[in-house]
Amino acid sequence: VGLSHSGNYSCEVRTETASVRKRSALVTVTVRRIPVSGVSLAAQPPGGQVTEGDRLVLGCSVAAGTGPLSFSWHRQGSAAPLATGPHYELRAAQHRDGGHYHCTATNGDTTADSPPLWVTVL
Repeated sequence: VGLSHSGNYSCEVRTETASVRKRSALVTVTVRRIPVSGVSLAAQPPGGQVTEGDRLVLGCSVAAGTGPLSFSWHRQGSAAPLATGPHYELRAAQHRDGGHYHCTATNGDTTADSPPLWVTVL
């Protein structure tokens, strides 16, 4: 079921000869998105600890929520996103990349944040 299935529905029945025809009252069906919840962040390598110059990949996922879903990445509480999409990659992590990261997931109706992850660059 999708949002486009919202509307007014009725049921009609008739005899084979169409001599008797009956129709139910209209029923309004409204399909709503399931709110986004249970946003989580995973890191590779696990724990968000990476050696300078190595690759770090962060992934964002949701436990519940119907879409379409979109994701944004944030560092140190910055409102401006670093990137969008379910993954964020630092190809060659630098000491300046250390800090708190979180992802935000939205389906256009609701928004939820992951818990922060402390990234350490050794």
